[in-house]
Amino acid sequence: MTRMLVIACLALPFAACKKEEAPKVVEAAPLTAPTTDDVAAWRAYVTDVAKRNMDGITNSPYVYFLPGESSEGFGGQYERLLEKVEGDLGRGIVEGNMLVFASPSSAKIGELAVTGFGHVPAGSLKNVKVVFVGKAEDSMKVEAASKAAGVKYVFVQTK
Repeated sequence: MTRMLVIACLALPFAACKKEEAPKVVEAAPLTAPTTDDVAAWRAYVTDVAKRNMDGITNSPYVYFLPGESSEGFGGQYERLLEKVEGDLGRGIVEGNMLVFASPSSAKIGELAVTGFGHVPAGSLKNVKVVFVGKAEDSMKVEAASKAAGVKYVFVQTK
């Protein structure tokens, strides 16, 4: 009986060594911003950025995407998106939501975001995350305009 216990004790560590390790999950490398105004490529990029920033978010994000300035009907698209942003922010955004502002035209989406946050009461968007995808000089303006509302601001720089 003692021999059996000794053999079992010696065999146990070897049996444990033969177990296969669970595969390690490696997060995909971040996508880089498209260098063209290709809407499909930008939508894929923005979707990836949104997914990577969902921590603490309990609802589907509000994504405000503006195509490049060279796209047909850009002025009308800008105006319609601005109306949507102002309407959404005017009604109020419940905490646990995320707003993503992105465009191949960083200056225009930055301008749109700043204008949209212009009428938002101070402190009314606590625990709402705002993700701005663009250039640093535009981010500073968007951050200043949105911070008064009490948001958690995230900047994703495009190059």
